[in-house]
Amino acid sequence: MIRHIVCWKLSATDEAVKAEHAARISREMAELPALIPEILSLEVGTNALYSEVNWDLVLIADFEDAAALERYAAHPEHQRVGKFIGEVRSDRVAVDFEV
Repeated sequence: MIRHIVCWKLSATDEAVKAEHAARISREMAELPALIPEILSLEVGTNALYSEVNWDLVLIADFEDAAALERYAAHPEHQRVGKFIGEVRSDRVAVDFEV
C-alpha cells in the first residue's frame, strides 16, 4: 500500500479568505473517495496550532499501489480539485511511502 501525504500553504493573507479556501479544499477532497475508486482512505486536516510556522492543510490518502495513485492523480475529478488548489496555494510538499 502507498500512503500519499500532501501539505499545502495557502496564499491568502486574509484569515477569513484563507479559512474559506481551506474549507472548500477539505469539502471537495472529502467528496473524492465516492468518485475515485482507487482511494482506499482519505483524510484532510486543517492546521490547528502554530500557524506562523505550520502548513495550513494536510491530505493523507492510501492507495493499493503506485499505479492506483497515478490513476487517482490523472482522474478528472482530482484534476478539477487540484486546479483550484493550485490557484490558492503558495507552496506544496508531498511524501509517498509504502505502508
